[in-house]
Amino acid sequence: ELMTNLQSRLQALWEEQELVLLEVRECAKWGQELEVLVRELCKPNEFERYMMFIGDLEKVVSLLLCLSSRLARVQNAISRMDGSTEPEEKQSLNERHKLLSRQREDAKDLKENLDRRERVVSGILAKYLTEQQLQDYQHFVQVKTSLLIEQKALEEQIKFFEEQLENLEQSIP
Repeated sequence: ELMTNLQSRLQALWEEQELVLLEVRECAKWGQELEVLVRELCKPNEFERYMMFIGDLEKVVSLLLCLSSRLARVQNAISRMDGSTEPEEKQSLNERHKLLSRQREDAKDLKENLDRRERVVSGILAKYLTEQQLQDYQHFVQVKTSLLIEQKALEEQIKFFEEQLENLEQSIP
């Protein structure tokens, strides 16, 4: 019964993931339309700044999400430690926790830098775009970020339920 429940939950997550992937593709089309508009209106160096920002947006958000989920898994493993945990394992987990914490702080700095660059790009675009076009651009950036976060959260949930299902299957003789 538990396995059936896990399988149905996984099926629902896969379906939700398909819907999010459709939204991601729609957002990508929207991004391409914006790219054409910005290329037509802006100077080449301004267009290059725009493109670098859009490319880095995905990389930095993905990096932050990845580091945060890895850090959460290490913190969960640390919280499950008890007196029977090997000292080497404790040390290894603590070292990984420190490393991931530092890396996440560095990624936060990258995100702050990216936010500053976004303000610069918005300033550039404000010279060329109508108010509505500028709002569309800002909405595009928000949607792109939200979809990245939603996609990563679904991947994590799917991975968790797949691991639960696998562990359950292995525990049944």
